[in-house]
Amino acid sequence: AWHTINTIIKELDPSQVFVLTDTNTKAHCLSGFLKKVVLQKLPHILCISAGEVNKTIATCSELWQELSQLGADRKSLLINLGGGVVTDLGGFVACTYQRGIEFINIPTSLLAMVDAAVGGKNGVDLGSLKNQIGIIRNPKAVLVDTTFLNTLPDNEFVSGQAEMIKHGLIHSEDYLSKSLSLDKTNPNEVATVVWESICIKNEVVTQDPEEKGLRKTLNYGHTLGHAIESYCLESEDKKTLLHGEAVAIGMILATFISSKLYGFPSQKLKNITTNLLDLFQKTDFDKEDIEAIIKLLVFDKKNMNGKIQFVLLQDVGIHKINCIVENSLIHEAFHFYKNS
Repeated sequence: AWHTINTIIKELDPSQVFVLTDTNTKAHCLSGFLKKVVLQKLPHILCISAGEVNKTIATCSELWQELSQLGADRKSLLINLGGGVVTDLGGFVACTYQRGIEFINIPTSLLAMVDAAVGGKNGVDLGSLKNQIGIIRNPKAVLVDTTFLNTLPDNEFVSGQAEMIKHGLIHSEDYLSKSLSLDKTNPNEVATVVWESICIKNEVVTQDPEEKGLRKTLNYGHTLGHAIESYCLESEDKKTLLHGEAVAIGMILATFISSKLYGFPSQKLKNITTNLLDLFQKTDFDKEDIEAIIKLLVFDKKNMNGKIQFVLLQDVGIHKINCIVENSLIHEAFHFYKNS
């Protein structure tokens, strides 16, 4: 992979190379990257503060200014070295600076490897609302080196595992089983299961790059998951959740709703819920919290004509898109989550 990336960079022959990191990846991943990448001259290192709260247009504006001041032109290359925030935001900065410069994603978190860095979605949040501003354009390349995962805290690893479990739910029983039982202490197993996850996502986005139909399935658990993540981000009383933590809750809720509307097997619902609650600590939501979360659903990007559209499952690997769900059933799903 590193040989391929070095060949691509050589062929691009960029006027300048810029490496975007955040405070975490600069400390833990940059030196390893610089040892493996071959560049004709020293790159400029750009660094943003770590965390979803910095995934904003204001951060982009600072980076555009920095690129401009350092003389970046249309032949410049931006390498995004980091997690989902860095690859999402860095891709957006590259796509918009001087109407677009080349960029390469090198994801360093599990979430970015199996989800954020693959598929060409680049963007930023609008306040606490997830990914409201953005563009779909693929990077020149994505390099996945799972040795970067050795730098991850446990909660960040498990957050990424949530996206792998989602791929299992929409794809197959076989992959769902692998994603749920992943042994993170076994590097060969991690590399194999990560690669399989990337292949599942890539297969979907290749068929539907603009999210007209099939790609919507990748949002399983995300309609409520994003609303929960946004609500916890802006609420002073709630602990801020990592993306995967919020999506895990969203998947339990969506699977319960699936069982009610489309007959998703009750025993599988029970097994999935048990497995997810073993991995992710439960969060308490009262009636007012749930009402506030439901109000945030109007900002979901799958909505059409003011109607909130869910991705649901008839069974593992058998999906339904553009599903309408009554608020009363959402409340029922939260009740199920609370009492599981």
